[in-house]
Amino acid sequence: MTQTVRRKHEHVDISVKENVEIYEKNFFDEVDLIHKALPELDFEDVNTSTYFLGHKFSAPLIVVGMTGGYSLAEKINAEIAKAVEILGIGMGVGSQRAAIENSSVIRTYTIVRKYAPNAFVIANIGASQLKEYSIKDIRNICDMIQADALAVHFNALQECVQPEGEPNYSGVLEKLKVLCDELDIPIIAKETGCGISKEVAVELEAVGVKAIDIGGLGGTSFALIESIRAEKMGQYDVSLIGRTFAYWGLSTVISIIEVRSVTNLPLIASGGIRNGLMVAKSIALGADLAGMGLPVLKAVLEGGHKKAVNFLERTIKELKVAMFLTGSRRIIDLKRQPLILSDRIINWMKQRDIDYKKYTEKRMKA
Repeated sequence: MTQTVRRKHEHVDISVKENVEIYEKNFFDEVDLIHKALPELDFEDVNTSTYFLGHKFSAPLIVVGMTGGYSLAEKINAEIAKAVEILGIGMGVGSQRAAIENSSVIRTYTIVRKYAPNAFVIANIGASQLKEYSIKDIRNICDMIQADALAVHFNALQECVQPEGEPNYSGVLEKLKVLCDELDIPIIAKETGCGISKEVAVELEAVGVKAIDIGGLGGTSFALIESIRAEKMGQYDVSLIGRTFAYWGLSTVISIIEVRSVTNLPLIASGGIRNGLMVAKSIALGADLAGMGLPVLKAVLEGGHKKAVNFLERTIKELKVAMFLTGSRRIIDLKRQPLILSDRIINWMKQRDIDYKKYTEKRMKA
């Protein structure tokens, strides 16, 4: 078993067996939608369908990229693919670096198109690897799964606290610009648990990124996952550093606000989203899709695609309930709903010079 394969296996194993989630930091409890006692529509008339990068989704949901590159990943990706195909939503795969390095694991990714021929599928490569691989390599991983988009994931913290980490980010922005110019499919800039600030969002849009997945603080913590891995490897100092930075980053809610305040780019909200009400709040805050990972992974490992479908259907129904209770017939109506934000969030916006009125105008137009 290679180092990369072992690491991918450990990431999944630790995420489902250990306590590596930090819900209290996603701030969704500090956002309220206004209840509408007289919705003036029937529940069956609520329509959750939406478009993202030109592709129709039955609901504003996507299963974020999690794994690939080792034996169990083939089954996981196959079951997720079956679920998203049934539901008419989308999914991403985990980093395809392993497939560039070792052709024998390609099937753990290509299996997705076998079971999800019509779904929106996102390829995946790390930002720090852009300096390592050619445009041809990147095209190959996209073609491998007939990808509709490519996620370039930013995981600077994880690279710092991972025992085998490569925190090399100099020149990444220029490489990303070249990739945006050369690639035929849209590129999504994706964080992996620390959120994206308004300053970085502006830089990303300037180089040609077509969408942003904020990957905010408040869900699965890769700093904690790497801390656990380091401890098991006897690297106790590295493990302690991981725990020190477990709460580092911008919360999911804050990151949505930051990014939406400066850009109208399509936006995926991910980071601790665990139910349909959180999805609804994400959309109302200015996101276009909500991304879910760990709960879908756990469902698949417990009961295959049927369990995943059950969980995602319940999530979509919860979203519909939230839409009904706010009088939102369509997703665009939900985007225009008033919000109540906590003093903590309002204070953050003031310190970050985010004008509430201008932000509200942007989120309603997105």
